[in-house]
This record gives sequence, structure tokens and C-alpha cells, in this order.
Amino acid sequence: MIEAGSLEYAHARLGARFGARPDELAWRRIEMIRDVGGMLDAARASPLSVYLGEIGPDADAHAIELALRALLRERVRAIAAWMPPEWRAAIEWCALLPELPLLQHLARGGTPPPWLRDDPLGAALRDCGCGPVAAGPAFLLAEGKLNPDRIAVTWFAEWQRRLPVPVAASPFLSDVVRLLMEHAAAFREPLQIEGWTLRRALHARLTQLFRRATLTPAAAFIFLTLSALDVERLRGELLRRVVFPRLPLAS
Repeated sequence: MIEAGSLEYAHARLGARFGARPDELAWRRIEMIRDVGGMLDAARASPLSVYLGEIGPDADAHAIELALRALLRERVRAIAAWMPPEWRAAIEWCALLPELPLLQHLARGGTPPPWLRDDPLGAALRDCGCGPVAAGPAFLLAEGKLNPDRIAVTWFAEWQRRLPVPVAASPFLSDVVRLLMEHAAAFREPLQIEGWTLRRALHARLTQLFRRATLTPAAAFIFLTLSALDVERLRGELLRRVVFPRLPLAS
């Protein structure tokens, strides 16, 4: 029996979930359905069902945000539990990566979104534990208020501190970092207007890298990134119908 908390156990779980992810056909099937309820029915009959949780046809934008953010955090917790103990702190820190745009918005004095009142992140941001040992969202927000443009840099430095080995010493982990940095740099290009093309390119490169990263810790970070891309795409499909019901669908 493969022992829980080993790379072999983690890879078995990750591999099964990687194989069950939605393919492009599943995405195309929901993209052509205008009605939210119909789209959800089609999604629940596909591999996308794992991302939907309790989202129903009457869910508003705030309920969708809460549900999808909770799903990503739960996925981070599950993967951290599968991995060897020395890797868990770095994986758990990844739960805050999708929150960086919001934290930067708040650090610049922006108005908190309504869903934050009901999200555990809201309570965490009021937590006074801001020291390096208690690093969390409140720590990132406090650092961001000093310089909002460096929130991502602060997150990355803490992530590196939590790794049991340097990035360069872990097979394929440096490749993950390089791909994500290249992706972020491409989004900053002023003439770049086709964000989904960039996301699909990143998705394809990460998929190839996951297959090469068998039985390495990098596989956990690659799979988390792929999951985040899937959730981001599903979020876009849901919010487009809920917030902009008259907007033309994909063709």
C-alpha cells in the first residue's frame, strides 16, 4: 500500500485528478449555452462538475465568487495533505496567490467587494498576526500598504522561504516559476488584448510539464496552477451570463 504523505501517494492522487480534468470539448459544450441553468446542467454532466459545488441557477456574482474561491482553497488543502510534510507549508501558501489582485486593490484604498463580508478571507484580513512567523493575508496587506506594487514580490519571497529546498534544486520547479513569470510579463504588455490566448498557451505548456514531472514535488504546484486556470475559465463563463446576460457568447 502506498503511504499517505509520500510523493508516490501524492502522484497517484494527482494523476487521477489530472486525467479527470475537463477537455476542450467539455468547455465548448457549455460555451454555446446562453441560459445559466442550462449551462450548469451541462457542466454537471461533465468533468466540470467537480468545480461547481453548491452553485445553482439563481446564484449571483457574489455567491459565485464565494463558492469558487472556497473550492480552490479546499483543493490546496487537499493537495498539501497528500504531499510529504516538508512541502506542505509552501503548498498551503499558494492558497493566497489568487487573492493578490484583491489585496493590491485594498492596499491602494479600494472598496472591499461585498462578498468579502462572508468570506473567511475578510476575517483573516482583520487578524493582527502580521509578523513573519504568522505570515498570512493580513501580513501581505500590511506589506502592500507600504508599496502595493510589491505584494506579488512579498508573496514570492515568503513562498521561497517555505520551500524545503531552493527552487533551482527541485526538478521542474524552476520551470514552473519561469513559465508563470513569462505569463505575467506577457499580460503586462500594453498591446496584449487577447488574454485567453495567453491562458490557453500557459495551460498547454503546463500540461506538458506535468507529464514530465512525475514523482517530483513540482507536480503538485503544476496541478494547482492548472486547477486555478480551470476555475478562472469557469468563473468567466458563469459571470458573463449572470452579470452580462445580453453579451454575445462564444462562436
